[in-house]
This record gives sequence, structure tokens and C-alpha cells, in this order.
Amino acid sequence: MRTESSIKNLIYAFGGKIVELLVKLVTRFVFVKILATEYLGLNGLFSNILSILSLVELGIGPALTYSLYKPLAHKDTKKIKALINLYKKLYNIIGIVILLLGISITPFLPYLINKMPNISNIYYIYILFVLNTSISYFYTYKRSLLEADQKRYISTIYVQIFNIILNISQIIVLLITHNYIMYLFIQIIMTLLVNVSISKKAEKIYPFMKEKNIEKVDKDTKKTITKNVFAMVFHRIGGVVVNGTDNIIISKYVGLSEVGLYSNYYMIITALKGILTQIFTSITASVGNLVAIESQEKAYNVFKKILFLNFWLYSFSTICLMCLFNDFITLWLGKEYLFSIQIVILIVANFYVTGMRKTVLTFRDALGLYWQDRYKPIFESVINLVVSIMLVKYIGIVGVFIGTFVSTITTCSWVEPYMLFKYGFKKSSKEYFSLITFYAILTIILTITMYSLLTSLFNQITIITLIIKAVLCIIIPNMVFCTLFYKTDEFIYYKNLLINIIKKLVIKRKNKIR
Repeated sequence: MRTESSIKNLIYAFGGKIVELLVKLVTRFVFVKILATEYLGLNGLFSNILSILSLVELGIGPALTYSLYKPLAHKDTKKIKALINLYKKLYNIIGIVILLLGISITPFLPYLINKMPNISNIYYIYILFVLNTSISYFYTYKRSLLEADQKRYISTIYVQIFNIILNISQIIVLLITHNYIMYLFIQIIMTLLVNVSISKKAEKIYPFMKEKNIEKVDKDTKKTITKNVFAMVFHRIGGVVVNGTDNIIISKYVGLSEVGLYSNYYMIITALKGILTQIFTSITASVGNLVAIESQEKAYNVFKKILFLNFWLYSFSTICLMCLFNDFITLWLGKEYLFSIQIVILIVANFYVTGMRKTVLTFRDALGLYWQDRYKPIFESVINLVVSIMLVKYIGIVGVFIGTFVSTITTCSWVEPYMLFKYGFKKSSKEYFSLITFYAILTIILTITMYSLLTSLFNQITIITLIIKAVLCIIIPNMVFCTLFYKTDEFIYYKNLLINIIKKLVIKRKNKIR
């Protein structure tokens, strides 16, 4: 049941994300051809500012979602209603606070931009960003119930459909009006519509949510939630500072145009992360269900299987990004939108080291181990800011990405797994660190080999050479992985899983034909 739920969540998430990415690429192409690069910079900068304001959320979402796993597993409707009601009250307050805080920052925008661009209504544009972010918190509490109950695919369908409609609408508006404010208005309308739609769907699936006889959350549960939220505050700070300040630092010390250039790379990285993250978010609820009713040893065996998949996906993606990134940007937008290969290496390196944390974070969330490494994000944030600001003054934008890489390697990459193994699996983490080191070395060797091979074979950038490079990137690394790992338990597990899925699909197809 858990495996089927994870696969179902994954199929819907994957398909939707790929379609969404294709539409976004077209939208960005139209955007850069109609509006100035500074508008891209504004997009990136304002998104970063609003991500910092999201600290108000305090990590309430993950803490409450974790609290839902056990009552859902035991069908405790009374407790589910109480938790969802608490979630609703807290998130409505968060939405209002973000709206007020966001508007209050408006007068300070000139201090965050190195050179104010010649864009009219810049303050009005920022307020529209604030509105869109604050609206996203209303109605979101019902989505959390779907996700905790291994039905993420339902909310995924709605999100992807509305995202596709949003991007197509924005393309039409840009082509007809060339108006950035209209572009943002459509985004606000779609944010509201998708939240309301998911909320209505959740009410149909869980009709008890409409009931008025709602009890209060018991003291023990409140105590657990409060403890986890307190710990998650530090995690939120770390995540926001590391992931949400790059554009602000670049804007302040380098310029808004560079923020615009980075936003194109960031869009692709984010889209790819979104596709890959769906795998882990699709299985988080299943892992939560697993750890709620199964032994630690069984949970650890599942962990090793997911870690293997984590490595395969992120290693393969890293190789593809390194070999294809600049070629794709050149053909998509033009050479004037390129970063140097040194910057691309750092962007891709950050993608890999962040991505390889996914399995650990999935199990940390499922086990609710937020308290144990609560101070780690503080050190991560300080290292990131200090290194980034010190280096950006001397070596420019490269320094910002070095800061992100250094902060991740010196904190997250070892503290998170150490705490998971100590308090979650209650065993040594030596095997994990040996595996991660082996995976990293293999990824580096394959990436350098593939990049050197493709660079020597192709000296021109055309659609044909890009396709050939992509095909080689798909075939060669995956052949190497199959050769190296075909005898391992993890490889055999996924091979058998794939065979079973194919068999089921064939049987279903035969039954339909009959």
C-alpha cells in the first residue's frame, strides 16, 4: 500500500512538473524578449525578500504534518479535526503578518539594490509580490491533510493544472500588452484559485472537516508541536538565509542585471529540483506511516534503498547539468545570458550537495527529529553570510556561491545524518559517510570525464549537438551505474520493482482490451 501510494504520487508529480517546466521555458523566453533584464532581477530579488519574510511561518507546517501521521494511521478523526483546526488558525495569522511586514519593508527597497533600475511603479510591483505570498498561506492547511495521508498526487494535479494555465495566460498578456503588472496580477488570481480548489477537493474527501464539533488539541500533542516548532524556527532560519539571500547579496554588491542572469540558471535548477524533490515528498508520508508502525531496522533498510535512488538521480542530473547547461542557455536565450564555466561549476556543485541531503531530511521529517540539530542552522547561516559577503567584495558573484557551498559542507552534510543515525536509527553513521564519500568521488570522476569527452567532440553549439550530448549523457553514466551496482541489494530491489510495475501495467492493458 505504501509503495503504491508513493508511486502514484510520483507519477502525477513527475508528469505535471515536466509539462510545467516546458511551459515555463516558453514563458521565460517571451519574458526576456519583451521586458528588460532588470525585470528578471526584480523577480529574483523580490522573491528572495519574500522568502525571508516566510520565516514568520516558523516551521509550523512540517511540525503539524508530522503530528498528523499517527492519527491518520489509526483513523483518529477527532484528533485530525483538532490538528487541522489549529493549523487553520495559525496559517491565517501567518498570512496576515506576512502581508503587514512585507508592506512595511517597502521604503527600504533602495538599500537592497546596487543601482535602482529605470522601472516605473517599482514599489507597486513589490506590493503585488507581497500580496501573492500572503494569499498563498490561506486555505493551505487543508492541503497538508492530503499530503500527510499519502494523497499528495491530488494537490499536485491541481497545482500543475493551474501553473500551466498561469504560464499560458502570462505569455498571452506579455505578447498583447507588454505589461509586467498585468503579468503579476494573473499570478495572484491563480494563487487564490488553486488554494480554493484544493480546499474544496479536500472537503469532499474528508467531509468531517465541515463538522462543527471540534475538540481542542490535547496538552501532550501541543507540547510536542511546540517543541518541534521551536526547533524548526532554527531550521527555517538556516534554509532561508542559505537559499533566500543569494539574490539580495548579488543585487546589493554586484547589480540587478546579474540577478537577472542568475535567475535563468536558478529557474532551471529549481525546476529540476522540483521534479526530483517530488520523489522524496511523494514518499515522505509513506515513510511517516512506516516509522509510525514498523521497526527501526526495517526503516533503516528502506533508508538505504532511498539513499541509493537519491544518489543515482542527483549524480546523473549533475553530469547532465554540467555538460549541457551553457549550451541550453545559449540556444534558449542567447550568449549574452551566459555565466562563465567557473560559476556554472559552483551552481551545479551546490545543486549536488543540497540534493544529496534529501534522504536524510525525508527521514528526519518523518521521525520528527527537529529538536536534535536545532542549532545547526544558526552556524550554517552565519558561515554562509560571512563567507558570501567577504568574498563577493573581492571576486564578485563567484563568492556568493562559494559561501553557499562552504556553509552546506561544514554543517548540514555531516550534522543532519549524524543526528538521524544517533537518535532515529540508534546506530553508527560510519556506513552512511563511507557511502556518501564513494558516491561523491564517483560523481566527480564521471562529471569530469563526460565534460572533457563532450567538449573535445563538439566545438559548435547547435540543437543537433545539444541533442547528441544529451543522449550521451543519458546513456554513458547510467551504463556505468548499472555495471557498478547491478549486484547490490538496492539495485535488485528497484529492478524488481520496475518489473512488477510493468507487469501490472501490461495486465491492466490486457484487461481493458478484453
